[in-house]
Amino acid sequence: MGTTVHIGSVGQDAMRALHAISLTLSQHAITTSPLHIDAPTGPSIICFSTITPQLCDFVREVSRNGVTRALTVAVPGSCVEKQAVWALLQAGAADVIKWDAVANPGGIIAARLDRWRVVDELVASPLVRSTLVGQSPAWLRVLRQIVEVARFTDATVLVMGETGTGKELVARLIHALDPRPEKPDLVLLDCTTVVPELSGSEFFGHERGAFTNAVAPRDGAFALADGGTLFLDEVGELPLGLQAQLLRVIQEQTYKRVGSNTWRRARFRLVCATNRNLLHEEQQGNFRRDLYYRIATWSCSLPPLRERRADIIPLVQHFMRILRSDQEVPELDDAVCSYLLARDYPGNIRDLRQLVLRIMCRHIGCGPITIGDIPEDERPDSSVSEDWWDSRVEDMLRRALALGFGLKEIRNVVDEAVVQMVIRDEQGNLQRAARKLGVTDRALQLRRASRKQLLDGQSELENLN
Repeated sequence: MGTTVHIGSVGQDAMRALHAISLTLSQHAITTSPLHIDAPTGPSIICFSTITPQLCDFVREVSRNGVTRALTVAVPGSCVEKQAVWALLQAGAADVIKWDAVANPGGIIAARLDRWRVVDELVASPLVRSTLVGQSPAWLRVLRQIVEVARFTDATVLVMGETGTGKELVARLIHALDPRPEKPDLVLLDCTTVVPELSGSEFFGHERGAFTNAVAPRDGAFALADGGTLFLDEVGELPLGLQAQLLRVIQEQTYKRVGSNTWRRARFRLVCATNRNLLHEEQQGNFRRDLYYRIATWSCSLPPLRERRADIIPLVQHFMRILRSDQEVPELDDAVCSYLLARDYPGNIRDLRQLVLRIMCRHIGCGPITIGDIPEDERPDSSVSEDWWDSRVEDMLRRALALGFGLKEIRNVVDEAVVQMVIRDEQGNLQRAARKLGVTDRALQLRRASRKQLLDGQSELENLN
């Protein structure tokens, strides 16, 4: 399947190599078109000869800090320091490839682009969008990782995150995306509810007469998950003895029922979740290190809602659609949106869902949701000023001053950081970003054009030197 990719360069050497690279890529069914920094609409390739701050800024602009796929390619003859490549990943590059350091660079790039295309198509699919709602940069990065490991590997997965961040939903999505045919339903075992005296039966199953009241044989979680996925929720709660037994099953893929001498085989994908720091628990003697590395072949940390506030309103609309599946979803007036975005959510998404349920119970008619629909005990204290300034801002400014930055430099950095943050949150839509920033579309466009011109001028000056 052919792929279309935008290609551009930074530096004269990279610009001269651009045509040859494009020609090679065309032999791998990759069609290239000029990269326009103002409106990248798909994956991009950025060619370079040296890693500079200007290149990192360019990558940051094109990738929108990692939202849009951007592959950076060091052209033949480049001088690239090993440690410097990490700056490109930090700026948002999806990968860094040295063109003349691999045998088949065109094929390697084609394989990456094809994998990213499949992953992004799955991320945009109704299955994923209806399960894990949100498109903020922090959430999108996690979604891509989850989808890729679910579809293309059989690795054991450890999902970490605070209460209410959606760990069980991630486990269910991993099982749904697993390509194994005819896999059974996901088997879920909440480790906080396992009674120590019956834990063996819960996991391994038992034979008739194995213990009092064992009137019939029973399959445990391992047998039920054979051929599918076993999800252990709050795995950090397992007692040490059971941890050792679980480790053996993971390693050997065999187990015995309680009261039996017969070894049985069970092959399943293991997904574990925890709201604890398991490495800290290991240091405290509460969790086995060898088990940690067995269950964390791949791990992800789900961001709390406070780190993905751009997803709050889409989540609210999602919950309203679920609650009113047979009716039109009401709009939210501006005051309600402001309240929802400013509120703290200690219970994360579960907390937000409960709030939406309470609001919908109060809402009457088909008009928009207004502040009167917010329950009395949820309403903010009007006597308290909505002051966003706190000690963290002062700490940041003191650090900048200590590093020698002046007032003008600090102002420019803060201005640019706010602009880039809003553009990322609005998925590159300059009209919505300008409205949120309180400026005109034209002013924002001129600002970006001026910054691009400055970057181009700095690159030309660098080449002259």
